[in-house]
Amino acid sequence: MTPQHWIEQTKAIGLQSKSGRYGGGTYAHTDIAFEFASWINPEFKLYLIKEFHRLKEQESKKLALGWDVKRMFAKINYRIHTDAIKEHLIPEDLSKYAKNLVYSNEADLLNLALFGLKAQDWERNNPQETGNIRDQATVEQLVILANLETLNAEFIRQGLPPLDRLKKLNEIAIIQMRSLLGNPNIKKLTDI
Repeated sequence: MTPQHWIEQTKAIGLQSKSGRYGGGTYAHTDIAFEFASWINPEFKLYLIKEFHRLKEQESKKLALGWDVKRMFAKINYRIHTDAIKEHLIPEDLSKYAKNLVYSNEADLLNLALFGLKAQDWERNNPQETGNIRDQATVEQLVILANLETLNAEFIRQGLPPLDRLKKLNEIAIIQMRSLLGNPNIKKLTDI
């Protein structure tokens, strides 16, 4: 049976067969061509499987690296935030436990402004997840978190009380999220 006859009889849509000296030949969708070549040549099939695994591993490493870069960006900005806390909110004679409590409260202020809940509440609601609320954040959320850390540091320096800062930061987070959700450039961050 010729390819043209088979295409006519089965009404195949993934194959084309053309007559002619220079433009003639049988053409197939890549999936069909791969399957046919794998059937004819087991060595080709093995190559195809190995190449697929190599590409998936490369893709996985790229995604992990991109996520690490974005998370590191938020961590670097966090230093600006913690320096403002240290300089303006923590008296020197405070115990280490009390200092940690101040840092924790400020981190939760940012979590409330962006995510709408504290880290402890998120962990209680998501026991199956690994890491913390920030580890599970989207690219948009991480960008906004970095912005909020810088803004909160400035608000702390200005002496704004926590509830005023929370309200302002939440309003800013909402505005920024609206802007970023429709922004095609965020896709570029995802592809890092």
